[in-house]
Amino acid sequence: MTTAQFITVRETSQVLGITEKKVMEMVEAEELQAYKIAGQFLRLKREDVLRLRSSGNVVNEAIQHPYTASERVRDFFYYNDFYMISGLIVLVLVYVIFNT
Repeated sequence: MTTAQFITVRETSQVLGITEKKVMEMVEAEELQAYKIAGQFLRLKREDVLRLRSSGNVVNEAIQHPYTASERVRDFFYYNDFYMISGLIVLVLVYVIFNT
């Protein structure tokens, strides 16, 4: 199995066990060398990330915040509002078609 030479910020955060924000802070502080692919996509060398992980210089940020019921409900409506509104419009149109 061959692995990619460059990895994304998200993959880097997963390998190092830190947040994506922390990865970006490390790039800005020049603790990690980042490369822009096609002038747009930020990538990091897998070899550099693995070397940093094995050096022990990165503190794992394994802080887990509870995902509360109110956050779940808010996220549900935020990500599904289009489908709910579309369904409501379809129901209104079906009602108008069959009852007029």
